[in-house]
Amino acid sequence: MDLAFVQSGLLERYLDTDVITAAEVAALLERRGVLDGTPVYLDEETQMPIPPLCEFGRYLSTSLLDETTLKDYGRVIGRLDDHLADLDSDVLSATETDLVSYRGHRTQRQKKPVGGSVWKRESFVLDDFYGFLVDRKILANRPARVAARGRNALAPRVRAGMDIRHLTFEQYRYLRDVGLGGQLPNAQVDGTFRGWSPLRGRAGSDIALGSGMRWREWATVLLPEIGLWPGLPGGGAEFQLQACAKYGKARPVYVPEDAVASADLFCVLERPDIVRKAARSLERKARDLFIVDEVDVAGGRVKGVQDGVVREYEMSAMDARLRRITVCEGEFGLEALTLFVCRGGLMPGADAWKSYRHRAWARMTALADSTTPLLPTRRWRWHDLRHTYALRLLTYLENLMDGEEPDLKARRRRHRSYLTGHIRHNPLLVVSRRLGHANPETTYEYLQYTDDLINEFEAAFNGWVGDGEATYTEIASHVLSGANGGRR
Repeated sequence: MDLAFVQSGLLERYLDTDVITAAEVAALLERRGVLDGTPVYLDEETQMPIPPLCEFGRYLSTSLLDETTLKDYGRVIGRLDDHLADLDSDVLSATETDLVSYRGHRTQRQKKPVGGSVWKRESFVLDDFYGFLVDRKILANRPARVAARGRNALAPRVRAGMDIRHLTFEQYRYLRDVGLGGQLPNAQVDGTFRGWSPLRGRAGSDIALGSGMRWREWATVLLPEIGLWPGLPGGGAEFQLQACAKYGKARPVYVPEDAVASADLFCVLERPDIVRKAARSLERKARDLFIVDEVDVAGGRVKGVQDGVVREYEMSAMDARLRRITVCEGEFGLEALTLFVCRGGLMPGADAWKSYRHRAWARMTALADSTTPLLPTRRWRWHDLRHTYALRLLTYLENLMDGEEPDLKARRRRHRSYLTGHIRHNPLLVVSRRLGHANPETTYEYLQYTDDLINEFEAAFNGWVGDGEATYTEIASHVLSGANGGRR
């Protein structure tokens, strides 16, 4: 079985037939609700669509998933069919044994086994796929039994917690200045540094840490959104995030003044040279771009020409794909409207940002010595900066809520308020809103990282550890008696 994806933008370039025009096909796809990224499954020999599988692709498309998610879900079915082909089977005739074998292959036996979170997502797609086939009467029963309470039997048995990894101040500065910025650990300029745009990496890390946005959210930010646009006063920036947010959940985002200043430095010293070199290339691609000629910063809207048609978009509703092709007329010709640009003149993609952090990690480990901060055992991720933001903000708000009153009862009174005050000022709920979590339970995972374990231990066991005589039983007994108001 071969796998392809719908890409309406390529019709005009590659469709060669007298039966129907590219515009008619594009209009038909739009009317039928077939989104870009919808998977299309083809028979290897005849290259004809496989009806049941293509119906599932249409079903995914009607779920209004984004292009990347549609492709990821489509590849899950493709990988399963490739595995089953080696077992002389296919996805429509698979048995429970086949699916269990595939689970073992993906999570244990392949060259690079996937983790629990990846397999959880894949097992969800497979469960949805076979549920769809049963609902449409294509299959009589699911190949895998349904577990208790309707649970997916292929899903991981143990619910994995969040992989929260955060940085200390020293680790962050080492990452930003040495790994991304090309300095030496002693803050001197490294003449051997071969990085192409160190200020871009520094700006990205400062915005990620200062705003708490996910990678897809801050890497796609537009110049008017972050306040780097003619006529804007400067300082911190606040804008609405929606299409690029996870699940499309809208929320306001604040980027502090220092992070905006870091981005401004990139715009002044590095970005113009990148834009100038890429201007001619963008001119050749003009027919495939959204060329903006009017920016309404106050209204949060842009207006321009795309595919020969005048279009107007709300900036918060522009997804990553549209932002990548959005340009405007600048000093050197066409230039991207996004803050971050790469050699081609457009917004860097996921692979580009991944390579930036991989090179930064290699540089950090190569220059590490006794004078540099202790590095984590695993390579850092852009998402670690979001976790750092959450933990620092949560700790600060908790300390602020506790106050400075020496009397414990006075501090407790600060927490007694009406429900509305609790919702507005509770540190956990504030951080949850800032991060855009769909459920506050996700934010609870951060609480275990805000504990001051060292000081708590000292307070609980002061005078007990170190004399060579106390046992753990005696220590526990002492702590319990103190909690109960004295020894019984």
